[in-house]
Amino acid sequence: MLLHNDDLARLILRLTCGGILIFHGIFKIFTDIEHVKNIVVAAGLPAVTAYGSIIGEAIAPALVIVGYKTRLAAIVIVINMLMTIWVAHRDIAFKVNDYGGWMIETNMLFLLTALALVFTGAGRYSFSKGKGRWD
Repeated sequence: MLLHNDDLARLILRLTCGGILIFHGIFKIFTDIEHVKNIVVAAGLPAVTAYGSIIGEAIAPALVIVGYKTRLAAIVIVINMLMTIWVAHRDIAFKVNDYGGWMIETNMLFLLTALALVFTGAGRYSFSKGKGRWD
């Protein structure tokens, strides 16, 4: 039955998490990795750490979208989002914007949808058909 389709729900979850997050990664690849380097250096981390954002925001979301090693890729996204909150947004983590929205709501959306994928896996509508240990 269409209204009770766990695999379709997993596909929608994968497209939501990976499909939106990948644009952030693509932007960093082609235009703005220097900005990320400045942020991580200001936080006391080596500049090379900035390239982790490309893994967490471009490569892992691509894997999530197609449904290959989904649980592993989702773990990478969760870690990446925890790092973005800690490194770039810790000063606003408990604040709201002028419209009442949580300042880190986008980060939390990615973190929580990825965390849900860690527990659900990719499902049948995926490259791996949800059959691998990490899918």
